Amino acid sequence: MWETGFMSIFKRMFAIFTTVMLLFSGIRIASIDTEKDQVKNVILMIGDGMGENHLDMTEAEEGVALAVKSMPLKGYAETIDFFGITADSASAGTALACGVRTISGMIGVYPSDPGAVYSYPANLAETAISKGMKTGVVTSDYNSGATPACFSSHTASRASEAEITKQQLASGIDLIWSGKTSYATDGDIAASAFERITTKAEMDALAPGSKTFGQFSGELWALENANGPTLTEMALKAVELLEGENGFFLMIEGAHIDKLSHDNNAEKTKEAVIAFDSAVAAMLDYAENDGNTLVVVTADHETGGVKYQNGKFEFTSTGHTRANVPVYVYGSENFIKEGRNVINKEIAIYIAFSMGFSKTEFPKSILK
Repeated sequence: MWETGFMSIFKRMFAIFTTVMLLFSGIRIASIDTEKDQVKNVILMIGDGMGENHLDMTEAEEGVALAVKSMPLKGYAETIDFFGITADSASAGTALACGVRTISGMIGVYPSDPGAVYSYPANLAETAISKGMKTGVVTSDYNSGATPACFSSHTASRASEAEITKQQLASGIDLIWSGKTSYATDGDIAASAFERITTKAEMDALAPGSKTFGQFSGELWALENANGPTLTEMALKAVELLEGENGFFLMIEGAHIDKLSHDNNAEKTKEAVIAFDSAVAAMLDYAENDGNTLVVVTADHETGGVKYQNGKFEFTSTGHTRANVPVYVYGSENFIKEGRNVINKEIAIYIAFSMGFSKTEFPKSILK
């Protein structure tokens, strides 16, 4: 009885505390300059775990010039979570998707209402849909991975993959493409509004107007994939399908920079960086030809603590770090100030402003 009463009081106090913190956060939002270049299309590309030294290491050791570094505007993002500790992909993904910070492990929910009992913050895909824009989520990870989940679901735990998938199948998103997972069953997909696709040939044959749930096999993160499409191929097909009168929002994640950095596998990590950069190059070409597309490339956090020391690049950790991550921008001259730091959640807010939404429209709560 005492424990139940204590927990009830604790939860109430915690809810009050986090509400106050969110109000203070709102004060900062109110001071943000909303005068952003208006664009028709937005492509947000997230290199999971990709710090600036990942890029430098890849260029120096592989003798390549990465396309991402050619982007005309660059700043940095702080990646800590709501409590100011090192973020995971769930809390950092929530910031990038919803424009609010939450607790590590949580997907698209407020820290004061983790069960989303009363409300949850709208993500950029939901916000774009409200304007009649097409939307897409593309990843080299599983569809229920933390980053894609943040743009397509709301749940207290990133481990709730069945619930995440259920919400994705009920979403208004036009395409969700990823690696194959057992949580997205053939029956569940058939019962939804989505068409299930599993091969590159099926993807290539799609026509605009389709609503598809891609469950692909093979190494989606690599430059070549014998058993399915690559991230670059998925990205190119996605923008072809999403083009339309009202524009689109597309999130593309290269998930394996993080996964391979956790293992301190330098060679494979560099391969993942190059493959992700191939998708970046393809989207920059698209944006240049289109003339009305914003491309933002960043990371949710840095993984592996890559540093240049002892005359070489080395991993110094097997986990996430608090290092600021780069933010590269094409298609807007005033998205961020060159070389300046922003808070990760501000990237989502700037994207919303670039799509024409106001301070009262994003960040915004969806009441239940």
